[in-house]
Amino acid sequence: MNLLITTLATFVSLYSYLLIIRVLLTWFPTVDWSSQPFAALSQISDPYLNLFRSIIPPLGGMDFSPILAFLALNIVGGVLDSLARATLVQGF
Repeated sequence: MNLLITTLATFVSLYSYLLIIRVLLTWFPTVDWSSQPFAALSQISDPYLNLFRSIIPPLGGMDFSPILAFLALNIVGGVLDSLARATLVQGF
């Protein structure tokens, strides 16, 4: 059980790094999102970000959906870390 929780926590952490890269790359208008590796990064991150874009649409050209996306990932990551520590202490 602890291995599963630790694996999920690691996945959430890696996905957070991918989102950071995606958000930073949007600041550069010359990035061609149809070429590799940018297309792969877009395919991985956009479905998750689109969930939050439906809640908060871009306002004045600014996309605030990554803020909610990072908040949700941090909450999930924190819960997973707490669960991993709790199962480790209990000896599961």
